[in-house]
Parts: sequence; C-alpha cells; structure tokens
Amino acid sequence: MKIPEFARLNLRGVVLSLALVGAMAGVPSAAADYPDSPISVYLPLGPGGATDNLARIATNKASEELGQRFSIEHRPGAGGSVASNTVANASADGYTLLFANFATHAVTPSLFASLPYDPIEDFAPVSLLASQAHLVLVPTDSGIESLEDLIAAAEGDTLRFASSGIGSPLHLAAEFFASTLGVEMEHVPYESSAPALQDLIAGRVDFMFDNISSGKGFVESGDLHAVMVTSQERSTLLPDVPTAMESGLDDFETYGWWGIKAPANTPDAIVERLSEVFQWAMKSDDVVETLESQGFVTIGSTASEFETHVADEIAKWAIVLEDAGLKGSQ
Repeated sequence: MKIPEFARLNLRGVVLSLALVGAMAGVPSAAADYPDSPISVYLPLGPGGATDNLARIATNKASEELGQRFSIEHRPGAGGSVASNTVANASADGYTLLFANFATHAVTPSLFASLPYDPIEDFAPVSLLASQAHLVLVPTDSGIESLEDLIAAAEGDTLRFASSGIGSPLHLAAEFFASTLGVEMEHVPYESSAPALQDLIAGRVDFMFDNISSGKGFVESGDLHAVMVTSQERSTLLPDVPTAMESGLDDFETYGWWGIKAPANTPDAIVERLSEVFQWAMKSDDVVETLESQGFVTIGSTASEFETHVADEIAKWAIVLEDAGLKGSQ
C-alpha cells in the first residue's frame, strides 16, 4: 500500500525526533554531571586572616556534599577588583567562583570611578554565607566608657579615628558613624588593622571600628575598651558590650559580609546546586559552632536573598561614600 505524502512527512518527523532524543540521552548535560573536577574560588585578599579562614571552613564543608574539592586562589588588589574581574571574565560553567564581600560588591560600585566589570550584571549570586559585626574601640585610659561619652567627645572636639585603609569596611563604618551623628571627624588610614590597633592602644588616635574576631583579644586583655557592638543583638563573644541601639543610636548597624558569586550566565541548574550545597554547609552544626566561636554569624541564604542583599548594600553605602566625599575617588 502506498503511504500518503502527509503520512510520510509525519513519519519522517517522528523518526528524526526519536533520533534526537536518543542522541541527547547519550550525551549527559553539563549540569547533570556537575561537578566532575575541582572548583576554584577566588579571594580578593591574601592568605591568612578571617576571610581566608571563613572561605576554607565553608568550602571544605561544601565539598563533603558536592563530592569535589575547592581550590582557594588568592588575588588581592584594587579593592577586590582584581579577583572580581578574573571571575567576571571566566567561563560560566560553575568551576570558577568569587568569594565576594562587602568591599567587592557594596563599596567598589561607588568608590571607583570606573571598573572593568559590572558588580551586578557580570555575576550570578549563589549564597550569602556569613557576616561579622564591628566593635567600636577606644583606649582604656581615654575616660570614655560608653557610647554617650564618645558622642559627647565627638561633639566637643574633632576626634581622630583609625582604619585599615581608605575605602575599607572599617573606614566606611566610621564614616557612617560620623554621618549619623552629624559631626566632623578626622580619618587616619593604616595599611592594616594591626598597626592601627597599636596606635589606638598608645592613644595616638581616639577610636576605631574593628572586626569582633580581631578586636576581642584586646578587649579581654584590657588594652582597649569596647564602647559598643554594631550588630542588632549582643555578641556571644563579648556579651557585656551593648549594641548601638541599646545605647540610643537607633537604626545604626554595620558589619562585614561574605558570599559566593559565579560568573553571569552560569546555568541555573548549577547555580541552584551550588546554592543548596552552601546553604546546607553554613547551617551544619559543626560549621555554626566553629564560626560563632570566631565572631561570625552564619547565614547560608538563597540566591535571590543574596541578590536583594547586595542591591540594598550598594544603595546604602553609595550615600555614605558620597557624604564622605569618596564617591568615584579611586
């Protein structure tokens, strides 16, 4: 029997469709096989310190679930833009990630007049991992015992505050503090927190913001006095130090934060897989216990939550940088 033309065309379509399905079945998708080799995570800072430690704890735990190890690659420089640009221009296959932080994705969009990458458009958010609040520190023999005392001193004279460098999180936290109080303060930048803390102990500067993890020891030794902690709740590491809100400075909060970002156009399935793994890692009991003992607050957000967080941070710190005369200064 002769097959009608329309039936022959339909049959040909069915055969081609079956052949395509068979071919696709024989070639596993990249997302389905992901990951089949180690993953590089680029840090915008050198080795050692709180960021490096956090990155290793988070990625080591994530590797348990993901089945592949993470390789930490240090690329310091230019406010984190060296590492960020490297990842922005990497293959969008999930094997090159950025350990993003406050500096790379809250500050650089406003601090730098131009960047070789777009902090929003060139990245896919994966998960906000953790945060750490600041301590406001003064010399023990300064006579300043409370936030009220510090505010009175700032209103009576131009205080000098130290930081770990122009545009650093510690610098901008203090600028936000000055802006909130509506007073003029003098910034004294250092190459890192260590020499800044030593000059603070010696009384060469009046106060500084510092991460809980590095400032805690100086408070416990009696070398420095903590006026307040900048989180919404007291730190379990220094439970006797009041928050800014408790001390009467409403809606004042500063903290450093860290998260994972992938290059833009990374397949959704890979981003979702990474996000799920890091959410699990940051909520694991052993990770929470270890990081909380170091002053971190573990988060492990969804990708969309991280995206919203970054947008809010950029808007907040753009105002602080503009008020401080730092917008587009680098």
